[in-house]
Amino acid sequence: MAEYDRPATNSSHHHHHHNMIPKDAALQALNTIIQLHFEKTLEKKRAVDLQKKELWKLFHLFFLFLALVFLGQAQSTRLQCRHCWMPIGLLSMAHLIFYVSVAQTLRCINGFKYQRRCHKLTLGMATERLRHLKMRLSSGGVVDEMGDELEIHYQEPPENYFGKFKRNWALHFAFLIFIYGFMVSSSVVLLCF
Repeated sequence: MAEYDRPATNSSHHHHHHNMIPKDAALQALNTIIQLHFEKTLEKKRAVDLQKKELWKLFHLFFLFLALVFLGQAQSTRLQCRHCWMPIGLLSMAHLIFYVSVAQTLRCINGFKYQRRCHKLTLGMATERLRHLKMRLSSGGVVDEMGDELEIHYQEPPENYFGKFKRNWALHFAFLIFIYGFMVSSSVVLLCF
């Protein structure tokens, strides 16, 4: 234990230089952070675009199915009012499956959008810190006391950012409920009147 208590002979002379970060290393560290978050932002954008394509495919298939059900009811001579439960049951099952698929896809889209927003905010903070560091170094400053400025924490958007996702969910599911109501009432009208 005594070894740790004994002061080093030359440490007081070199103490000021111990915390110094080389200029190039500081710039490289911030550039690396910026590059990483830029790439992650692009990656999340591609993931969102891919999920949106999946969502459109789901909608196209669903409306094709609804058109076939509607056409089948309109052209059927054997279906009568007492058989109304069959197309309504089929429509209910189809809407439920579609609802679950859309919910899962929207969850993925919203997750990727949230992650993308976090990376964009972190990228912005790192870019701002790099700008400050370059200004400071160009005016003769040192990187010594900038240890905190080189540490970039992952940024998250404020709580109100989630309101956008909730509105998106509400719009999609209000639309689904409207389509379900329309298809059920159309089935009743086609078969019973």
